[in-house]
Amino acid sequence: MPHFFSNKRLILLMVSIIVLVSLIGFSTRNNETITWPEKFLRDTTGVVQSLVSRPAHMTAGFFGNVADIFRVYEENQMLKSRMEEFASLSAELETVKQENATLREMIDSESSLSDYTTRSALVIHRSPDKWTDMIGINKGSQNGVSENMAVVTPEGLIGKVETTSEFTSTVQLLSDDSRANRVSAMVATDGEPVYAFIEGWNEEQEGLMLRKIQSDAEIEEGQQVITSGLGGLFPRGLAIGTITSLQPDEYGLSYNALVEPAADYYNLEQVNVIERTSETLDETIQQETGGESNEEQSSEEEQQNADGGGSS
Repeated sequence: MPHFFSNKRLILLMVSIIVLVSLIGFSTRNNETITWPEKFLRDTTGVVQSLVSRPAHMTAGFFGNVADIFRVYEENQMLKSRMEEFASLSAELETVKQENATLREMIDSESSLSDYTTRSALVIHRSPDKWTDMIGINKGSQNGVSENMAVVTPEGLIGKVETTSEFTSTVQLLSDDSRANRVSAMVATDGEPVYAFIEGWNEEQEGLMLRKIQSDAEIEEGQQVITSGLGGLFPRGLAIGTITSLQPDEYGLSYNALVEPAADYYNLEQVNVIERTSETLDETIQQETGGESNEEQSSEEEQQNADGGGSS
């Protein structure tokens, strides 16, 4: 017996069992009131549960928030990707709209040139140092393109074919500031047409120079300048531009005019190459110009020489 009481662990275990049994006994009784052991047990259990559950909830909430952040990030990346796709589609749609509008304008332009054979071409080359002088197109001699053919956009004349290979051609623009780059032209007036020719480019004011206008010609700013058709190379009536200013030449014998181009020489993507196929237009021009004065005929002969002598 003394050995039994000397074993403190065994005594502590038995006391704990007795206390636990007593607590169970008290808790199983059908009493309306709660005894102090039950209160103590419940309070102790509640405190322990609070201490354990609060960190558990915080940990669960933290990982839940982290998961939400990753989910929001993935959704954000997906939305960004869709926005980029939408922007790309919008740009492609705008490009298609512009190409469609250009093609419609070119179709309308071709329908107005029924007396001429037209060939559509794409601009495939342009040198930065000769941006306003030359362009390269994807049509050549195998496509029926030859030198000195007129090249136009839906807005108007831009130049002529200078050289050709089998499948490509080089186009000299009207804005090429070359003395040999001439185009016979006329000013569309309410009365008799006023003949002159386009020669040279004003770099400062970005305009074409209309030269050799007769001093007694009644022209003014805002009038349209078109091709005269003299010489047989360029069709009659192609838009060149609008007169913006007039000034006498250096000798005071004629006038020069600054012409704002009808076409945009800086942004060229698609063009039409045209050639004359109807001889009736030559007859019409001859009838219209047959009764003019010798001075006017001399001016027209100069334009014909300009068109027919390898320059335009």
